[in-house]
Amino acid sequence: MSSRPRQLALALDHAENFTREDFLSGPGNEGALRLIDRWPDWPANAIALTGPEGSGKTHLATMWAAAAGARVVSAGALGETGLPSALATGALVIEDATAADERVLFHLINLAREEGAFLLFTARAAPVTWPVAIPDLASRLRALPVATLEAPDDAMLRAVIIKLAADRQLTIDESVVRYLSTHIERSFAAARSAVIALDNEALRQGRPATRALAAEMFRDQV
Repeated sequence: MSSRPRQLALALDHAENFTREDFLSGPGNEGALRLIDRWPDWPANAIALTGPEGSGKTHLATMWAAAAGARVVSAGALGETGLPSALATGALVIEDATAADERVLFHLINLAREEGAFLLFTARAAPVTWPVAIPDLASRLRALPVATLEAPDDAMLRAVIIKLAADRQLTIDESVVRYLSTHIERSFAAARSAVIALDNEALRQGRPATRALAAEMFRDQV
């Protein structure tokens, strides 16, 4: 009987909040945030958000999609015949853009330009580094305005840990936040993995997510 609530908690899907109010702004992402907030007064009809895993690209893209009425698609799911319907709302988010077929990507950029539609690409690397063989596509990618999200500083890393814990309804105090921020890799992805691991281990052991538990799990990581 006592194990049932714990098993249920482990099965829950803890969704992150991607609203404007939940976005944590700092030196590493404020330029990208300004660009999103400027829409529709963009320097071009298509822009790219780049940065490492977990840096906030999806959060910003979701914010923009809500403001612009944009559809959100995975680049790998784009097909040439479906481009007109993909642009039906006049705005489109293409996630993980480097996975797109380059012919489809080329036609998408051209069609969006013709129809006056807006495109927002997300990727880990800048468009100029995407592996493309079509010269005209390479030229268009070089012209894309790029907003880069950088790795977090100390204050941002701590804020991200607090937010991720709140998203999972995980209660942690400042000592846990401080310990994690100094014992994990300085990245958004590492913060996410650490909070998930701490939450799951606390549930597994049936104990609070304390500094002592964090120390047991992460003392040897840095």
